[in-house]
Amino acid sequence: MPETLTETRPPVEPPLPAPRYRRLLGARRELWAQYAVLAFLAVLVLAPVVPTLIQSVLDRPLYEAGGIFTPDNYVRLFTEAGFGKVVLNTALFAVGTTVLTLLIAVPMAVLVVRTKLPFGRVFAGAMQWPFFISSLILGFGWITLYGPAGFVSTAVRDWLGFVPWNLYSIPGMAITEAVALAPIAYVFCANALRKSDASLESAAQVCGARPLRVLFTVVVPMLRPPMVYSSILVFSMSVETLSVPLLYGQPVGISVFSTFLYTNGLQSIDPDYGVLGAASTLILLVTVGLVAVQAKLLKNAQRFVSVRGKATRPRRLELGRLKWIGVAAISVYVVFGALLPIGGLVFRSFTKVFTPLQNPFQTLTTANYDRVFGFAAYVQSIWNSLLVAGIGALVVSFLAVLAVLVSKRSTFRHRKLVEYLALAPQAIPGIIIGIGLFWAFAYLPFGLGGLVQGTLVALIIGFGLRALPSGFGSIAPSVLQLGQELDNAARVSGADWVRTFTSVLGRLLTPAFAGAVILTFVTMLKEYSPAIFLASADSNIIGTTMLELWVQGNTGSVAALATVQIAITAAFVGLAGLLMKGRTDA
Repeated sequence: MPETLTETRPPVEPPLPAPRYRRLLGARRELWAQYAVLAFLAVLVLAPVVPTLIQSVLDRPLYEAGGIFTPDNYVRLFTEAGFGKVVLNTALFAVGTTVLTLLIAVPMAVLVVRTKLPFGRVFAGAMQWPFFISSLILGFGWITLYGPAGFVSTAVRDWLGFVPWNLYSIPGMAITEAVALAPIAYVFCANALRKSDASLESAAQVCGARPLRVLFTVVVPMLRPPMVYSSILVFSMSVETLSVPLLYGQPVGISVFSTFLYTNGLQSIDPDYGVLGAASTLILLVTVGLVAVQAKLLKNAQRFVSVRGKATRPRRLELGRLKWIGVAAISVYVVFGALLPIGGLVFRSFTKVFTPLQNPFQTLTTANYDRVFGFAAYVQSIWNSLLVAGIGALVVSFLAVLAVLVSKRSTFRHRKLVEYLALAPQAIPGIIIGIGLFWAFAYLPFGLGGLVQGTLVALIIGFGLRALPSGFGSIAPSVLQLGQELDNAARVSGADWVRTFTSVLGRLLTPAFAGAVILTFVTMLKEYSPAIFLASADSNIIGTTMLELWVQGNTGSVAALATVQIAITAAFVGLAGLLMKGRTDA
């Protein structure tokens, strides 16, 4: 009988058991992590808001016992403090800045992105230069050139017999702030133009429309969503900005919201905290209301959708000789708005005096830098700025990653609230954050506030709160680009939400995290307004030190410190650009 051959198969190994994770008090660890993110964001956002609201209706400072709730602070604000004029000046300044910003940014975005403009790539980068420079430094540069005794003002006066502008006025404040904020509106509009479909423009051309008519009847109307968003953002930033109104308005008695808080709070011998709280609350309500108006205006944004499944690549329009007018307009903005003022400020840092009455090349010196680097307090302010921006950028970017993952890649029941809290600080002015955290620290029990107030920790908290929406907005698009199948594969393998983040999503988000660190570092390096109320003599940063030196009339040291900050920003952005070269997902 033939021998039966039997096929031998290797034994089938049983599947590995799915990992089990310990539960704490009956809840999964991912739930604890998600609630921790929610609680931390809630405390961070409400910390400056709640004390401000309470102080506005108290009859004494928040840290004093026995306070009584009363509306008297609002009554005194509008009857005794001259707040009506402040409101009018603020409205004129904010409206003027917003209109001028759109007049600068929208045409330039259309010209650079939608037309065959010579040197288009150069202009696309140059339009964003002012973003990396704080409006405080830009204001110093404008005074150097266009102030009453500036170089350009003196030359024009000798030529015409008068100066046709007045920098120390509301229009002068508005045009300077508009130059500083135009890159924000430009980026919003340019991104929208790059992503839009060209089929509508092609249809208009088929109907016989010429390039200019296509621009005015098709391209520009489709920019309503980015124009609305950027205009609301610019208006809010104009309401809260301190630098330009302080440099231009205070010497001639023009007071706006921010300078009102500054002069009646920090510079006052006996601050009226009730009036400060009431004014801060009104500013907060204005900015929150603007965000609500923005949401209302963009409610029907689907009407402006032009990118569909069969979108075509946008084609640039030919403007003929008119393109050189566009080249001239953008060159004027870049050269006279940013390049010359910054160049003049840098040159001022290498001179003893900087006046049209004397040849500045005859007074070249390094004494300003010797003074800056010779005084320990000035050197410490530079190190403080680097520490706050460096540590804060890492912390804020990590928190932004957690907030994005909870709000966009989890089943957490309160994920929408996490997103709202992460974006809420964009509606809180920086100076309000400083005042609110000042009161919050003073209100902490057991003397804990004294351990934080006036330290770099307080600055990191204040600056980080300001930079959080930028970090969230930088990371969210990258998370949305990652397919859900990655999460599902990890879940099928037994990983929970925490393990999915640490093993899969966390590694894929490394480039986006690096991009967020770059953005938040630059944002926090040029920030200064919360530090006015949070910093002490040992925790001053470059911005507050420059303000103090400017008030003292030490413009040479101001120019040297400003140049140092510009050099740090340029070096960091350049290095980051080299490291992230080729990383399109960052």
